[in-house]
Amino acid sequence: MTDAMEDAGTTEGIRPALAADVPAVRAVTDAAYHHYIARIGVVPKPMEADHPDDVAAGRVFVTGEPVNGLVVVEAFEDHLFLDSIAVHPGAQGRGVGRRLLDFVDAHARALGLPEVRLYTNALMWENQAIYPKYGYEVVERRVDGPYDRVHYRKRLD
Repeated sequence: MTDAMEDAGTTEGIRPALAADVPAVRAVTDAAYHHYIARIGVVPKPMEADHPDDVAAGRVFVTGEPVNGLVVVEAFEDHLFLDSIAVHPGAQGRGVGRRLLDFVDAHARALGLPEVRLYTNALMWENQAIYPKYGYEVVERRVDGPYDRVHYRKRLD
């Protein structure tokens, strides 16, 4: 099987979000991130995002019927920025996150971008265990206002 076929197979069922999906985007994001509020002491940025604007700008891609996972991405000249990935707690452990991360790689490649970048809060240690398994390397740790963030990148072949 070619890489393109593998990418297509693993990203099946992921589509651009529509305006009608905004309530689900908000609900999945809130459900996925809410438990971090107590741990990090602030509301995680994805929970404060302008979901209608992100959807209208074509930055949100969703999966599931009803929606149970999503990514928010933004293309820059030299990379695709993965702003947020959220999987509803009820759908975790079913490969939804893996499919979404595969989609992000495929989307970056389709745009001709050589790498994906993201960051996570330093206190979200689960993420720090996951991203290296998917080829991400730590670039730096930086405090941005109330957020202590670990920055990652993944270079694409």
